[in-house]
Amino acid sequence: MALLPSSRRWSLTHRAEGGWGWLLAAGAIALLVALPVIALAYAALGGTESLAHWLHLARFVLPDAALNTLALLAGVGVVVTLLGTGSAWLVTAFDFPSKRVLTWALLLPLAVPTYIVAFAYLDLLHPIGPIQTALRAVLGYDSPRQFRLPDLRALPGAIFVLGVVLYPYVYLSTRMMFMTQAANLLEAARTLGHGRFGVFFRVMLPLARPAVAVGVSLALLETLNDIGASEFLGVQTLTVSVYTTWVTRSDLAGAAQIALSMLIIVVALILFERHGRRRQRYANTQRMRPMQPRRLRGAAAFGAIVLGWIPVVLGFVAPAVYLMVETGKRLHLVGGVSAQLLASTRNTLTLALVATVVTLIAGLIVAWAGRQLRESARAQPGRLMARVASLGYALPGTVLAIGLLAPLTLFDRALAATFGTTGLFLMGSSLALVIAYTMRFLAISTGAIEAGLARIPASLEQASRLLGEPPGRTLWRVHLPLLRPALATGALLVFVDAMKELPATLLLRPMNFDTLATWLYAEAARGTYEEGAVAALIIVLAGLLPVVLLARTQLKIGR
Repeated sequence: MALLPSSRRWSLTHRAEGGWGWLLAAGAIALLVALPVIALAYAALGGTESLAHWLHLARFVLPDAALNTLALLAGVGVVVTLLGTGSAWLVTAFDFPSKRVLTWALLLPLAVPTYIVAFAYLDLLHPIGPIQTALRAVLGYDSPRQFRLPDLRALPGAIFVLGVVLYPYVYLSTRMMFMTQAANLLEAARTLGHGRFGVFFRVMLPLARPAVAVGVSLALLETLNDIGASEFLGVQTLTVSVYTTWVTRSDLAGAAQIALSMLIIVVALILFERHGRRRQRYANTQRMRPMQPRRLRGAAAFGAIVLGWIPVVLGFVAPAVYLMVETGKRLHLVGGVSAQLLASTRNTLTLALVATVVTLIAGLIVAWAGRQLRESARAQPGRLMARVASLGYALPGTVLAIGLLAPLTLFDRALAATFGTTGLFLMGSSLALVIAYTMRFLAISTGAIEAGLARIPASLEQASRLLGEPPGRTLWRVHLPLLRPALATGALLVFVDAMKELPATLLLRPMNFDTLATWLYAEAARGTYEEGAVAALIIVLAGLLPVVLLARTQLKIGR
């Protein structure tokens, strides 16, 4: 410290002195996020009946559910790798008509939750639905008994639905990697005798392996979190088993044990992502010349257009057109929507708004604590707090909800014992959903705010501190005005994700309380698709907002 200039030495000391409060606040948030995991482990491993539960699950539930889950993860992993990597290479290495539109259109399936696509395809591919009816008319058949496609309600159908929705995770990360590769690498490989396929498989694909691993891991985590699509399509996964064990049999210990088994898969996926990036270090000390796309003409251009647009049509266009048509029918025949659907819309918007505000405040505390401690002796604890606080995003919604049941119940009991009240304060209200949404999406707000803070030079903060401003006022008067774009981005992402969240909402919602997601789930379970389409279309329209923002970023980078 003695070797540093006096102003620099004062700044570090003052930063460390002012960082204790922020560290404690961030630590409290991290502890709250970790609490469901601790409670889950206690409920799954504690108690005299734990062994009997485990034996029952190991014999009757876990084998089939785990096998279905692993098969679903493997199938979705293959589909998203092929579609995401292939699409990224197509729009990066080649130039053809409609490529500029296709570059951002390939992101559109991110706007549609998996359960909505399953909801749409169940009706579209029904034996008397529009697609099979048109096929029979073309082939000359009169009834489904003469010709029908394989039933979508099976494992292959779930793999198809989840794959065409989740491939953008791989496309996004892999395309960024392809765009940053220098053209001289390709030219060197071509001079050594490799053709275009050889260059792709032996040079570009190995370099993009870390990005592929990241994208596949995110897609598989979303697959593990899915409950609506899997249940609609008749696939008994671990996530569906958690829900049915708690809701149908009211067996919290059994649900906790299945959820703990899911955590093992989550950890395995995270380790897979880390393994894919192990010892991957690339550096380019020369001025990089980006790869120039090859212009396609004639049949080659037509083939590229068809191949490029197939994922967009399957993952977004077909479900979106279906929802618009069904919504138009509903509004035309009935002249409006039901009061229950309007109430679900209000509930969804209110919950998402409150959860967004709370999540942004918590993310700001965690990110600012890390900023204050980044150069002090407590920098490592600060980074640890940020990682623990971001744990919720890796947890499937069912796991998080089951882990929250016991802490929320204990809080309600303690509150009743202290004030002599009756009833449930958290479990009986939508506050439980706000808490779950905050824990689930805290990583999004923290990441957006940390990215915004990284762009603010430390000199502004040092000048404010030298003028005698404490950390809180420095944040309020200096950083918050500069963080408005990052805060807006984080708020948009959290708001839309909260609107779409289904698993945690199903498990924690109060009685007679519906959101758009649970309303759609109930409509699909009853087989009434008309009004469910209206709810689904509202969710899709909201989901388009972050996709448009992401597409604008992609277009700027691609220029």
